[in-house]
Amino acid sequence: MATEKVDVVVVGAGWYGLCVAKTYLQVNGPETNLVVLEEAATAGGVWAKHRLYPGLKSNNQYGLYDPNLGTYEYPDFPMKPFNVTPGTHIPGDTIHEYLVAYAKKFGVYGKIRFGSKMTTAEYKSADNQWLLTVGEGPAAKSLLTDKLVLATGVTSEPFLPVFKEEGAFDRPLFHAKDLLHHSDELLKNAKSVTVFGGSKSAWDAVYLFASNGIKVDWVVRSKGSGFCWMSPPKVTPAKKWIEKLITTRFLTWFSPCIWDEADGYAGVRNFMHGTMLGRGIVNTFFGILGGDVATLNGYDNHPETKKMKPLTNPFFIASTLSILNYPTDIFEYVRNGTVTIHIKDIEHLSPGQIHLSDPASPEESTVLSTDALICSTGWKYKPHVKFLPEGIEKDLGLPYVNREIPDYADEELTKKADAEILKKYPRLADQPVVNPNYQPLQGGSEHDELNRPFRLWRLIAPPTKQFRNSIAFCGALMNLDTSITAHIQSLWTAAYLTNQLQPAEEKSEEDIEWEATLWSRFGRWRTSGGYGRRYPDFVFDSVAYFSHLLRDLGVEPLRKQGLYNRVFNPYGPEDYVTVVDEWVDKNKKVVDA
Repeated sequence: MATEKVDVVVVGAGWYGLCVAKTYLQVNGPETNLVVLEEAATAGGVWAKHRLYPGLKSNNQYGLYDPNLGTYEYPDFPMKPFNVTPGTHIPGDTIHEYLVAYAKKFGVYGKIRFGSKMTTAEYKSADNQWLLTVGEGPAAKSLLTDKLVLATGVTSEPFLPVFKEEGAFDRPLFHAKDLLHHSDELLKNAKSVTVFGGSKSAWDAVYLFASNGIKVDWVVRSKGSGFCWMSPPKVTPAKKWIEKLITTRFLTWFSPCIWDEADGYAGVRNFMHGTMLGRGIVNTFFGILGGDVATLNGYDNHPETKKMKPLTNPFFIASTLSILNYPTDIFEYVRNGTVTIHIKDIEHLSPGQIHLSDPASPEESTVLSTDALICSTGWKYKPHVKFLPEGIEKDLGLPYVNREIPDYADEELTKKADAEILKKYPRLADQPVVNPNYQPLQGGSEHDELNRPFRLWRLIAPPTKQFRNSIAFCGALMNLDTSITAHIQSLWTAAYLTNQLQPAEEKSEEDIEWEATLWSRFGRWRTSGGYGRRYPDFVFDSVAYFSHLLRDLGVEPLRKQGLYNRVFNPYGPEDYVTVVDEWVDKNKKVVDA
């Protein structure tokens, strides 16, 4: 098998992959021999054509306050020309069209190799290169690259549970990722469907079928974490647009943040979270937020909607917060009986039937007759690539299995990180019990055994210098500011891979490992009601994160002029339009000098 040599390989053609490819070409020249590997047949990642089921829209509303500005667009590529209507949620096909246009405008699209799945990545330490296998079997190809960027995110490979006797079911059983493939047939012929799970994709599937007059049984595990928080677009008594709320620096101070020193306002956070008075204010703030959402959704107004009240404390969640972006009231389908809620566990399957059980009431078993089982059961967060030599996932900062010390909290560096986090933010020690009967959902794979989370430096790079700036991971996190995060992470990655990131040169190996551990462990305490135990998951901390990366790059982190604007006006893509140009200009001056 002949080996093709390239300069850079980016894996994934979604928000992050397209942006890091564009930025790398922008700062290093369009002549760079760069390749983008994309497993699917179209670009877009979660917005690729094969994932655009009917009715799919963004959580974000375009131009709600300003018809020229949105929150779900790259800073240097406006979405306005794509016929988006101000004050509406953006249709999925529009986002797909937008991402393809972005890739074409910046010379990335022609570098994408569709239908190309990277299966192995072997580090050649002697030459500081990566040998990649693309595809499997006789058709597999080999690539050798100096720089490798994984930008597949954490929502690429679906996690499907294993059900007892599922082979006997004899009906469509699939992950919500594949809803498009089944939706036409089910919408035409199904009399009833069953949706399993309480995440946003479950809500979408329920709404799709219920709004088309199809009976829906909605099963949410009695041993699980319940329904996700679903918010109206505007919250608080002041009816603030939630997308702007979370990027207003004044309000971000209500969230403890371990990387706050780069934001310039650590003293304010110390008061808010280090004093009893401050913590009282914080608890009141999140209580108002949670109470407002519960009231607006009317959970307590009907016995069936009461079952949908989230179990998680709103203080301890992040990206599991989602938006009600449906044209009609989804709760009405619950109230009128089109949707039936079952807080039970799936015991086993039989032909055309789902057998439910409730540990609290074993005698009350339920049998559902259904035409399909749609699983909204999350994702395999570990990159679906085999890294070689065996066992290097730990050094790369990727999830892995440690059987010698099963509990991450027992490692010495982790103990030190926990102590620092809880000393700075004692409120986090008071962790809620979401469900005393909680049991993880089993999928019958290595995913079930993982006991170490992502542990990346700056949430991007390996926590060690041994790979000599040859590999990075973009999008290995979840937040509600995807477009800005992709934009700034991509610039940081381009600087890191080309050895132009000053902190990477100045910091010791021990410093990098410590910071990576501290930031990783912070997720366990801060967003325990979300995904923080597995990978970075944050909402109110995005602006501080952007400041940290920009400070690393030597680019102005605060972006706005004047104290009032910086503190009380929300940040959006418009504030970060020129960061790449600023960095290029700054480094050109250094070279010229």
